[in-house]
Amino acid sequence: EVQVVESGGGLVQPGGSLRLSCAASGFTFSNYAMSWVRQAPGKGLEWVSAINSGGLSTDLADSVKGRFTISADNARNTVYLQMNRLTPDDTAVYVCAASSFPLNPVGASEESTYDYWGQGTQVTVSS
Repeated sequence: EVQVVESGGGLVQPGGSLRLSCAASGFTFSNYAMSWVRQAPGKGLEWVSAINSGGLSTDLADSVKGRFTISADNARNTVYLQMNRLTPDDTAVYVCAASSFPLNPVGASEESTYDYWGQGTQVTVSS
């Protein structure tokens, strides 16, 4: 059974940090690029970040560059999103998704373009 399970969300004050985790199982993790996509209240899906299957290449949306970092631990089948200097605009449900070649996930925000899609974790940035 394929599982993509996010954790680490919560309430944080502006300027604070959170680290999201995404644990994957049921598929060969090292063969998939992993992405984070978010959906803010009342808004559409927004692609946030991706890391390729080898873990050597990462991409970030302009809105989070310089603040967020994506990384992966293939031994643990887990991808992380370190989020620093959070602002209220970062408030959203963050979803982890897996994609296989030939899809280039950079900029891809729709669930239908991914092979596997998690349930999401809520991040709320508020004072």
